[in-house]
Amino acid sequence: MEQIDPAKIRFDDRGLVPCVVQDWSTGEVLTVAYMNTEALERTRATGETHFWSRSREELWHKGEGSGNVQRVRALRADCDADAIVALVEPAGPACHTGERTCFFRALDSAEADGRSAGPNGHLAPHEALPALERTIADRRDADPAGSYTAALLADPARIGEKVEEEAEEVVRAAADESDARVREEAADVLYHLDVLLASRGLSVADAFEELNARRR
Repeated sequence: MEQIDPAKIRFDDRGLVPCVVQDWSTGEVLTVAYMNTEALERTRATGETHFWSRSREELWHKGEGSGNVQRVRALRADCDADAIVALVEPAGPACHTGERTCFFRALDSAEADGRSAGPNGHLAPHEALPALERTIADRRDADPAGSYTAALLADPARIGEKVEEEAEEVVRAAADESDARVREEAADVLYHLDVLLASRGLSVADAFEELNARRR
């Protein structure tokens, strides 16, 4: 990846540059805010996001009051150097409403009620695993009698058996069944693998980090 001199960032006539904030682990967009020169400098110096409030006309440190700071893992500029992406590890919700992301409202009614692509039509493909991980975390303390996920988490040996079983099924499906069956069995593998990782205090992002480390 190319490196750009921060001095070459092109601020607008108000001295601001938009900053898109994404979750480092999932890639989900959390918010969009603005930085001036000082906000960018403080962000780079402290490793936590700082922005310029256009309404209050003051510098602010995200999470200073709430504790929901955003630890910066990477800062990237676009091709014109007039927009920034901050990849962060959030300590809590990004939105002042308490929502995890500021982008929780759909403009299209079909997306809002799930009619665009099934019962979870509002989820894009890249949002599936992060949403699944949050569901697994929510089920951790549920009654195993009423939750398959909770039952698996309470029986680590069974999780491993299910991963092995589902892996065998996707291999068989790939050999002589339809693409739809392969897709279904692959989803089962991903679900059970995600539960296995959660049982060890890991996430899919940890596996992705390992893949990145293997790049030559």
